[in-house]
Amino acid sequence: MDTNNSTGKTAALTLPGKAPLIFPLLTPTHGNECIDVRALGGQAGVFTYDSGFLSTASCKSRITFIDGDKGELLYRGYPIEQLADECSFLEVAYLLRSGELPNAAEKEAFENRIRRHTLVHDQLTRFYNGFRRDAHPMAVMTGVVGALSAFYHQAMDFSSPDHRSMSFTRIIAKMPTIVAMAYKYNTGLPFMYPRNDLSYVENFLYMMFGTPCEEFCPSPVITRALDVIFTLHADHEQNASTSTVRLAGSSGANPFACIAAGIACLWGPAHGGANEACLNMLEQIGDVSHVGEYIQRAKDKNDSFKLMGFGHRVYKNFDPRAKLMRKVCDEVLTELGLENDRLFKLAKALEKIALEDDYFVEKKLYPNVDFYSGIVQKAIGIPTSMFTCIFALARTAGWMAQWEEMLTDTEYKIGRPRQLYVGAAKRDVPPLSSR
Repeated sequence: MDTNNSTGKTAALTLPGKAPLIFPLLTPTHGNECIDVRALGGQAGVFTYDSGFLSTASCKSRITFIDGDKGELLYRGYPIEQLADECSFLEVAYLLRSGELPNAAEKEAFENRIRRHTLVHDQLTRFYNGFRRDAHPMAVMTGVVGALSAFYHQAMDFSSPDHRSMSFTRIIAKMPTIVAMAYKYNTGLPFMYPRNDLSYVENFLYMMFGTPCEEFCPSPVITRALDVIFTLHADHEQNASTSTVRLAGSSGANPFACIAAGIACLWGPAHGGANEACLNMLEQIGDVSHVGEYIQRAKDKNDSFKLMGFGHRVYKNFDPRAKLMRKVCDEVLTELGLENDRLFKLAKALEKIALEDDYFVEKKLYPNVDFYSGIVQKAIGIPTSMFTCIFALARTAGWMAQWEEMLTDTEYKIGRPRQLYVGAAKRDVPPLSSR
């Protein structure tokens, strides 16, 4: 990765009793300039403190850019709106890794390569039997994905582009199979093995909802909707799970273990579990007639009730992914004849208030992508417990692209955050009799 990002400008830090320390300013393609403080500890014996990394750039990346104020999301420079409208998820996965969209020949070759690796080792299917049937699918996912490293260990020289490419192909191809098997195991239905005559998303729907008893033909509208969901969740800059994958990978860990770590992080309700929490909230409200009561509770600072699926930590305006998912949501509900379903009427009533009520407009608490994607998945028939698994399936494309970018960065080092220690001062252990 090119490291010559100096603006020619500098920043000065003045500490008591010391001459000013000068640090270079680094310039991005988009976004805020960064003060390069890597030499700070060695030069001055002090660290910066930034809990939650709210103002710290942990890496240089060419993959994804978010402008929260403008409500803009770019993959490799392409607006998410254009990618969702004009490209398939596999084209986006190719883009995230390679930096460019595939031409027709590259697209066909990539899709064929993915198709040939969708099967998992038969011994791996027996791992599912080690879990309780009612285990949360994300717990199953964490274990099974981590176990891939015990089965596919022939390509573990990650300095080799071919080995990195093989790892990328395997995990992207096998994730739909693993996710679908987690669902089938949870419901007690037989595993459905992938078919090479189906597209990536069609294959996933077939493995999720098909049975040996009858033919399964996924609706083009549903297929397209799920493809868009995958695209919108494929990457999102240096969020908690992506940072987890990078930190695990910085030690040289194999990519399957890194992805398992990312899945574990994504499981948190403040991250990937937000769409599941949103549907649970709708069930709690129960009916359109109760919306007013819960809206007032959401406005009350002393009430513990929170309106899930609204607002976003990064986007200060409308989440650009939410605009796309809103359209997909309408298409799916119309296709399935669910416009008058109790839960979906309730969601629409909440959406209307959030877009028109002065309280929500002033605070910019617009419906986010989790709000709409949860509704779409529920309509398709995906149970709430599987929502975060779908998220993980899609985000694996971004995780693997970020993992490889980190390994090929000439400035790559094992992650080692520092701390502000506020514990007890150094002391001696007292005798047992005096404790």
